[in-house]
Amino acid sequence: MSDLVPRPAGAAPAPADGDNRYKAVQNKLRKLGKAMDDATLELESLRRSMQANATRTESVARDIENAGLDGKFVEVTNLVSVALGGAAIEVRRLHDTAQETADLTHETTHTHSKLYGALDDIRSNRREKTPRPGFFDR
Repeated sequence: MSDLVPRPAGAAPAPADGDNRYKAVQNKLRKLGKAMDDATLELESLRRSMQANATRTESVARDIENAGLDGKFVEVTNLVSVALGGAAIEVRRLHDTAQETADLTHETTHTHSKLYGALDDIRSNRREKTPRPGFFDR
């Protein structure tokens, strides 16, 4: 049995709102990166649990066969073992995708900071107001 607890509906790690200020974007990227890191840990735990259950179920199928029970029980138990093993493989693929997404999120956070961090420092530390976007386009 898994210890995973589903998140409530609509519980996104960071809201996808229109706040595109530097610090808000950095905060959203950090929250997303942490959520993806947590997801990879949970998925790895799930994969291990499924793989262990598949192995255990295979062992139970052998025990059923050795006990001389009807062959249909051995077959059904083996099918469960194969299904769990296949699901564990798919969870591994999902884990790999989540890990790749987490890595890209951390890379994006760093790149965004490198590109816009200094500009944010300048804009945040001056007394004068900054013109609104598009002001100089008129």
